[in-house]
Amino acid sequence: MKYWRETLAVAQRILIELLRRRRSLIFWSIFPVSVLLLNGFILAERAKLSIDQAFNIAAPLTLVGAALFFSCLGGTVATIVSEREQQTLKRLFISPLSGTSYFLGIFLAHSCIGIGQAVLIYTISSLFFKASFNGSVILGCFIILLSIAAYVGLGFILGTQLARRTEDVNALIAAFGVPLLILGGAFIPAFLFPKNLQQIAKFNPIYHMNTAFLKVSANGSEITEIGEHFWFLVGFTVLMVVGGWLSYRRMLRVEKRL
Repeated sequence: MKYWRETLAVAQRILIELLRRRRSLIFWSIFPVSVLLLNGFILAERAKLSIDQAFNIAAPLTLVGAALFFSCLGGTVATIVSEREQQTLKRLFISPLSGTSYFLGIFLAHSCIGIGQAVLIYTISSLFFKASFNGSVILGCFIILLSIAAYVGLGFILGTQLARRTEDVNALIAAFGVPLLILGGAFIPAFLFPKNLQQIAKFNPIYHMNTAFLKVSANGSEITEIGEHFWFLVGFTVLMVVGGWLSYRRMLRVEKRL
């Protein structure tokens, strides 16, 4: 119960700060909606699809490939860097809060943000463009949670090892993120790529996130039909969570010596 209460307290603090910064909250809502609209209308025009078919494809790609990337990975990096700059971590050392609860609290907070973006994207897609989620909701939610965990774990790795100041966040996201997003099919579906790029994309975890969730959402695929992408995502998520935890523990040791 102690860990659960502390985890909720950390997540609540992060979410309350986000609500107070209403400008950031508005921007995090505008971004996925704008990408959704661009993806949907471009697909409808270029792929000669009906509006509902286009948004059936655009919604999962926008959510997993773009929205969760910036909110969960970028948000985690920004949170860790700001906590270090504001000396929040040093104050935690003299409090009864455990490092495990802090780690889980950040994960829970960004999971809430990701789930909120999922609700926003699918609400707009279904209400205005007649798109629908055609597969297993449980499987779809599990893929979303795996993607969130992978992004948050990677955010801990980047935020603790490579980012030292707030200015570093944008540089990290631009250097690592944007090429991976494009190659992962977040803005242009991977099935429209040249064959050579499709082969390279198979080494990109975002490609597997997008493809797995797209097939479940748009095509109603079961886990046996997305096995390659699903298990790649599971393995990548475990690797990122473990790597994020080890990087976080190393950061705590460094901060204690400073």
